[in-house]
This record gives sequence, structure tokens and C-alpha cells, in this order.
Amino acid sequence: MTPELMIKACSFYTGHLVKTHFCTWRDIARTNENVILAEKMNRAVTCYNFRLQKSVFHHWHSYMEDQKEKLKNMLLRIQQIIYCHKLTIILTKWRNTARHKSKKKEDELILKHELQLKKWKNRLILKRAAAEESNFPERSSSEVSLVDETLKCDISLLPERAILQIFFYLSLKDVIICGQVNHAWMLMTQLNSLWNAIDFSSVKNVIPDKYIVSTLQRWRLNVLSVSKYAHYNYLNLQELNVSGCPTFTDESMRHISEGCPGVLCLNLSNTTITNRMMRLLPRHFHNLQNLSLAYCRRFTDKGLQYLNLGNGCHKLIYLDLSGCTQISVQGFRYIANSCTGIMHLTINDMPTLTDNCVKALVEKCSRITSLVFTGAPHISDCTFRALSACKLRKIRFEGNKRVTDASFKFIDKNYPNLSHIYMADCKGITDSSLRSLSPLKQLTVLNLANCQFLDGPASIRIRELNLSNCVRLSDASVMKLSERCPNLNYLSLRNCEHLTAQGIGYIVNIFSLVSIDLSGTDISNEAFCKSSLILEHLDVSYCSQLSDMIIKALAIYCINLTSLSIAGCPKITDSAMEMLSAKCHYLHILDISGCVLLTDQILEDLQIGCKQLRILKMQYCTNISKKAAQRMSSKVQQQEYNTNDPPRWFGYDREGNPVTDLDNITSSKGALELTVKKSTYSSEDQAA
Repeated sequence: MTPELMIKACSFYTGHLVKTHFCTWRDIARTNENVILAEKMNRAVTCYNFRLQKSVFHHWHSYMEDQKEKLKNMLLRIQQIIYCHKLTIILTKWRNTARHKSKKKEDELILKHELQLKKWKNRLILKRAAAEESNFPERSSSEVSLVDETLKCDISLLPERAILQIFFYLSLKDVIICGQVNHAWMLMTQLNSLWNAIDFSSVKNVIPDKYIVSTLQRWRLNVLSVSKYAHYNYLNLQELNVSGCPTFTDESMRHISEGCPGVLCLNLSNTTITNRMMRLLPRHFHNLQNLSLAYCRRFTDKGLQYLNLGNGCHKLIYLDLSGCTQISVQGFRYIANSCTGIMHLTINDMPTLTDNCVKALVEKCSRITSLVFTGAPHISDCTFRALSACKLRKIRFEGNKRVTDASFKFIDKNYPNLSHIYMADCKGITDSSLRSLSPLKQLTVLNLANCQFLDGPASIRIRELNLSNCVRLSDASVMKLSERCPNLNYLSLRNCEHLTAQGIGYIVNIFSLVSIDLSGTDISNEAFCKSSLILEHLDVSYCSQLSDMIIKALAIYCINLTSLSIAGCPKITDSAMEMLSAKCHYLHILDISGCVLLTDQILEDLQIGCKQLRILKMQYCTNISKKAAQRMSSKVQQQEYNTNDPPRWFGYDREGNPVTDLDNITSSKGALELTVKKSTYSSEDQAA
């Protein structure tokens, strides 16, 4: 063997040995890595399973907690339902018991008042009988007849010539005192012929000013008499009304202006004043504050230019230009230059009034707070923009088709102090306009005739609300009304056809109601008299379902009632009116037209119990005789009476039976009609 082969053999052996050991080591190393990797995998799987279990357990725990909470809430709701059900049962029983006791109490109260009424009537009958028996039996028949004739003598029934002859013998002071006796004597002392014949110059130094001045302030005398009297310069005359005087001339105006420079209020409406008369106003009436030129069409724009002469009419606060259709834009500009202090402006019945007229006026009259535009169809939204310079508090307009929703949005932003809004028959106004009024926090009077009621914070302050002819008004609206308007005093729901007894029940919650109009509604005897103890005015006319029950309730609870209208209520009988006469002693105005079941007996009851009755309307009262009506006419200031059959639109005949065929019904012929008017309404009566 050679060395070379030996070396190769050793190298091969060594290499083979190394290779064998390396493979063995490699196999051993690989086995350890697999074990470690397997262990790691096992640990990873274990960790993953633990986390998965933890997540599942967490979800399960949350689910169980939710289920427990739901179960708890469910148990509480079940308990509340059971409690409410128990309360409902208790309240139902309590309500039924309370209603029963209340009904029993009311029946006892009505029975008590009826017994008192019978005792009262019996006492009156006994008193009359005793008075008749103690009528001086020792007097002769001639003396008795003379006394009766004297008692029946009424000077107001004498001819005017005789009355004048009697008063001619009296002094001016005595004439004025006679006018304060009663209403009939006041009318006699207001005869124009009497005042034309009085010589003021002969009594100036003996009659104190206060008697004559007070008379001039209260009465509308003949202008000739006023002018003669004004010539004597009674400086304390502050108010003068010559409205509608046909004898008012330039000479009369000159006498008045020279003799009465202290006049503050001057009413020249419906007179024939000219530009010459207008020239006298700024020269003499330096303190004039109230001026009415309504329906005076003889003066022109030039006459208004005279208002700036001399000291001018710069103190003028109230101005009435109603019906003065001859005034142009230039005339309003003259007024603005002369009367910058105007606060109350009235322009009614003026179809020629335009936006430019208002713009010309408010350029310098920025103090206007009260504005009345009725009968001005050409006023549009531009007027409201022009009035933004004024601080309006009261605004009134009606019958206008050019005023749109834009005006009301403008009101919302520029007139925050508005307290009185009257808007009727304005066809361009929609519901969105009404919503614009809700931010007006000072609003107290709102007339929404033929409109919808708005909802907002202003409703809390509202005192007067007119919802007449809102035919879509429902009980739900009335419910909201009772909630939102707790301080309401005057409410009109006339001709709200969808209003039912349930809606009337909500009105009970308005304890502040003084006057309410429910005429033309479909209500029955669901009266609210028990809660409205301060009720003074009630109109339930043409409610055919009303019976004696509501009148008796009125008599018991509303003893302060001053105005009542039950016209067109055919179920009302004498017994109800008897109770009303015995309890409501302050009744001034009563309308029983169409109450066909009433007889002469009620007139006797009214004479005894309602001594303050002024106005009585009893048309279509078929069972009330002419004789009884004539006796009643001497007890009231105004009376309307006839015995015609009720008109067909009343819905019932002269017996009170419902009408089935309206075309076959004809009014009775030859029926008696009597209307007695002794005086005009006073301002209080007109307001009522």
C-alpha cells in the first residue's frame, strides 16, 4: 500500500465518520425543535381556548344581566299596571259616588230655591192683598180717583209745546237739576226748542259755571245754543261734541273757538266744516289733544295745511279721519308736518287710502302706538314696513285681501310690544301668519274671527279671544285653549258647529271667564255655571237643546249676571224664568226672542225681581199678549216685541215642535208687532 492510498483511505474514513456524526446530530437537533414547537403550539391552543371561553363568558354574563334588568323592569311595569288599575277602580267608584252626591246636592239646592221662590211669591201676594185692604177706607170715591189720576200722571206724555211751556218758567239751574231726576226728564230737558229760547246773558252771573259746563259736556245740544253760550268765555270747558249737528256753521265755529280756548277734545264728525273752519283750529285751540273729523267731506288738503298756522296743533294726540275720502297723499303729508305727536290714529271706511298715504304720514309721526284701518282694502304689506318706525301697541284691520303672511312675519320682528290685534276677514292670511304672533309676549287682546287659533307663550296673557265662525274648531282645540289661556275673560265661540258638550266641559277650567258667546253651537245642558261664579254676560242663543235646567243653574250660581241671550231656545218655560227673576237682580239685558213657551207670567216676575232691566227683546213670543207687553214697555228703556211665528230658519214652529218640511211653513198674517224705544244705548250698554 502506498502512502497516497493510505492518505486517501484515512481522509475517506474521517469524512465518512464526520458525516455520520453530523447526520446523527442533525436528527437529534431536529427532534428537539419539533418537541419545542409542539409545546409552543399546545400552549398557544390553550391560551386561545381560554380567551375564547372568557369572551363567551363575558357575552353570556352581559346577556344575563340584561335579562335580569328586563325582568326587573317588567315586574315594575306589572306592579304599576296593577296599581293604576286599582286606582282606576277606586277613582271610578269615587267619581260615581261624587257625581251621585253632587247631583243629589244640586237637586236639593234647586228644590230649596224653588221653595224659597214659592215663599217669596206668597209673601208678595200677601203684601199686595194687605196693601189693597189698607187703602184708606175713609176716603171718598172722588178723592181716591183723584189720587189715582195724580199717580198715573206722567209729564213726559204731554205734548212738546206743553212741556216747553212748563220749563220756560224755570231758571237754567232748575232745568239742569230737573234733567237729573230720571231718564224721561233728562230727555225733556234736552229739547232743542227749550235751549234755543234760554237767554244765557241773563243768567251768566247767577248760575255757577259747573252746572252749565257739565251739561254741555254730557249732552249734544243745538249748536246755536252752544255758540251763544261760548261767547261768554267759559274757559274751563274742555270737551265739546257737536257731532252730526245740522245747524253748525262757520259763525258758530268762530264763537266756540273764541269763547272756549281751553277745549281739549273736539268732535266735529258728520258736520259740514270747511277750510275756513279748519283755519280756526290752530289759531285758538292751542291745547287741543283729541280731534275727530270723521265723515267731514267739505274740507280739502288745503284745510289740513292750515293746521300748521300760528301755534299749530302740535299737542294733538288722537285723530279720527274716518270716511274723509277727499284727503290725498299731500293732505297726509300736511298732517305729518303739523301733528307730529299723534299717538292714536283712526282711519275707517276710507277706500281711497293707499300705502303712499301711510308712508307720507309716518315720515314724521313716529309716536303712533294705536292704529285702526277698517274698510281700507288697498292697504298692503308695504304699510307694515312703513310703520316699522313706530312703536305700535294696538292695530286693527279687517276685510283686506292684500295683507299676506309677509306682514305678520314683519310684525314678529318689528312690533314686540303689540298688545291688541284685531284681524277679521283677511283672506290672504294663513296658518303660518298666526304662528308668527306667538313670540308677542305683551299680547292681551286677540280677535281671530274667521281664523285659526295660534299656539305660543302669548296665549297666557290673552284676556279677549274671538273665534266666531271657526267651523273647523273641535273639542281638542277648546281643550288646548283651556290649558293655554287661564286668564281669559271674554270668549266668543259663535257658530262653531263642531263644538260638542265635551268641549264645553273644558271651558269649566277657565275660572276667569266674565263673558262667553256660545250662540249657534250644538250644545245641550252641559252648563259650566258652577265654576263661572263671576260670569256677567252669556249668549247661548239658537241652542235648541237647552232646557230649564241651565237657566235654573244660572239663577243659582251666576247671580251677578247682567246680560243674557236665550233667543231661539224653544224648550225654556216660565218656571225657569221665574227662578231667574228671583235670583238675578242685576240683569240689565235679556233676549228671549223665539221662546214660544213663555207667557205673560214671566213679565210680572221680571218687574218684581229684575228692577234694573233696561233692554228686553221678546220677538216671536207667541204666548205673550200685547197688553202685558205694553205694561212692560214702561219699565224698560228699550223693548222689542211681536207675536209672529218664528222664522223658518229657527227650526221649529209656534208650538216649539221641530220643523220637518220648511217649505210648507208660512209666517202668520196680521200678527201684532210692537217696538218701543225710549232712549238710545249708553256706552255701557253698547259694550255689553
